[in-house]
Amino acid sequence: LMPVFSYLAYPKQGAKQDLLNDLSALAYCEATPADNQNILILITDTPDEETEKALQKKLKELKTLESLGMTFGHVD
Repeated sequence: LMPVFSYLAYPKQGAKQDLLNDLSALAYCEATPADNQNILILITDTPDEETEKALQKKLKELKTLESLGMTFGHVD
């Protein structure tokens, strides 16, 4: 199984660049800032369910992340 998910990532107040740095430092993550909003687009692509669960735990621990909204999920 190869879960691929996309999210809108909302940073804490004034932490957009810090959140971009935090997300970019995580394995299996690709983050891009939105041009006209104070949000980031996050794509995750993990090799298996166990790795996905570990990544979700790391995302929840980020101090720069206010909230994360899934926009798409696909599992082969």
